[in-house]
Amino acid sequence: MRSPREDFEAAGKHLPWHDAAHRAALANAAGAEGVAAGSVVGNDANVGNDLDDMPTVPIPARKAVTTFDNPSKRERIEVKPPLTRLTRRVITNVFGVWSRISTQVVRQWGWYPRVEPYVGYGTGDYSRLICRTVYAPEHAQSGVLSRGIRGMLAVPAPRTHVQASIDGMPLNTMQIGTSEVYDKVDRTLDRSGEYAISDSAGYLDLVAQHRLTPGIHQVSYGVNRRKPVSANLYTIPASAKVGIISDVDDTIMITQAPVLWKAAYNLLFLNPKKKASVPGMSVLFTRIADLFPDAPFFYLSTSPWNVESSIRHFITDHGFPEGPLLLRDLDPRPKTFVPSGPQHKLEFAEQLMADFPDMKFILVGDDGQKDPTTYATIARRYPGRVLAIAIRQLSPKESTGIASVAGVTATQPIPVTDVPVFTGTTGSNLLKTMLPYLKAHLGQ
Repeated sequence: MRSPREDFEAAGKHLPWHDAAHRAALANAAGAEGVAAGSVVGNDANVGNDLDDMPTVPIPARKAVTTFDNPSKRERIEVKPPLTRLTRRVITNVFGVWSRISTQVVRQWGWYPRVEPYVGYGTGDYSRLICRTVYAPEHAQSGVLSRGIRGMLAVPAPRTHVQASIDGMPLNTMQIGTSEVYDKVDRTLDRSGEYAISDSAGYLDLVAQHRLTPGIHQVSYGVNRRKPVSANLYTIPASAKVGIISDVDDTIMITQAPVLWKAAYNLLFLNPKKKASVPGMSVLFTRIADLFPDAPFFYLSTSPWNVESSIRHFITDHGFPEGPLLLRDLDPRPKTFVPSGPQHKLEFAEQLMADFPDMKFILVGDDGQKDPTTYATIARRYPGRVLAIAIRQLSPKESTGIASVAGVTATQPIPVTDVPVFTGTTGSNLLKTMLPYLKAHLGQ
C-alpha cells in the first residue's frame, strides 16, 4: 500500500494543474494562509465561474488504497484452498442478499442515508478522513452512544454522494491510477463543490492534500436531506518525534477477547457506560503524554467500525488521551473477504510509518490475541522505528476459555525482538518499568 505522499506524487504526473487554476490558486493562497492550492476540474469556460462562487480553491482529495481495493496476491480469495473459497463465497453472497433485503425494507420505512463521521488524522500536508453512510430514520442522530448490537445491525447505504470539507473548505475528489475518473458534480443538489461516493459497504476513506496548522480541526460531511455532521481532525505537528499505537480490547478496555462468548457479550450487549478500564492504563497513557506533549495517540483495534462511538465515549469517559480510532471493516468483500486482525493492524501500522517517516512509535498491546507477534513483525520490518513495546498480560480469569480446557494456552509469549519489551498485568506495573526507560530516551 502506497503512502499518501507517494500517491499524490503520482497524481502530479497524471493530473497537471490547469494554468488558470494554478494562477487562481496562487492568488487565493496569498490571501488565505494555511490552505493548499488545489486542482480544479473543468474546462476553461467553467474555471472562472467556479472560482467566483468559492472563497478559495477546493482541497484536492483521493480515495485511500487499501487491501480491499488493491489486495496482494496472497490475500486474494482465488488463492485460498477450495473449501475456504467456497465457504467465503457463500458467506459473501448471503451477506449481499441480507444487504439488499434490509435496504428494501428500510426504504419502505422511509429511511434514507446519513453519515457516521469518524475521527481523522493528518500530517502537515495530508489528512486521512473516514466516514460511513448508513440508512437511518428521519430524526436519527450520528455518533449517539448505544449498545454494540445496534451498530452491528446498521444497514449500509452504498454508493452515496457525500460532500466533505475541512474547516469549511470543500474537498475536490479524484481517483488516481490507470482508470482515472473524476466525480461529476450533481447538478440536482444546491451545493458548491464536488462529491465523493461511498463504497459498496458505505465506507468513504479519503486522503486530502492541504496545508493546516497543527492541532484539532473540523471535518464536515453532508448528504442529501441531512444536516452536515462533523468530526475532529487531528493534525500532527512536524516536531512530534514519538507516537503511540495502542490496541483497545483488553489493553485499555476489559473485553476478555480470548473468551469468545464473553467478548461477544461485552461488544454487543453490555451497556457502554459499564465497560471497565484496565487498571492503571489511563494513568500510564497520561504520563506518556506528559513526557511527550506533541505525541499523537492512535487507537488501532480489530473492533469493527460499527462500535466506533462506543469506544470513542469510553476513551473520553476514562481519561485516556484522545486520538484517531483505526478500526476494522467486518463486511465481507468479494476480493479479500474480511481482513484478519494481524493483517488489519499491520496494514494501518505500515500506513502510519509511511505517513510519519521521522517518527518513532511506542506499541502498546496485550498477550490475549496476536499483538506480541504482530508488534515483533512491525519492529522487524521497520528497524529503528519502534521505540518500545508494552504488553499487558491478561489475568487467568480473563484468558480462561475453551483453549485452556483443550490444553492450549490462550495467551502469546513475549515477542523476541531487539526492541525493549515491557510487560505487566496493569498499567501501574508497566509504568514502573517503562517510564524510566522513556525518560532516559528523552534525555538523550
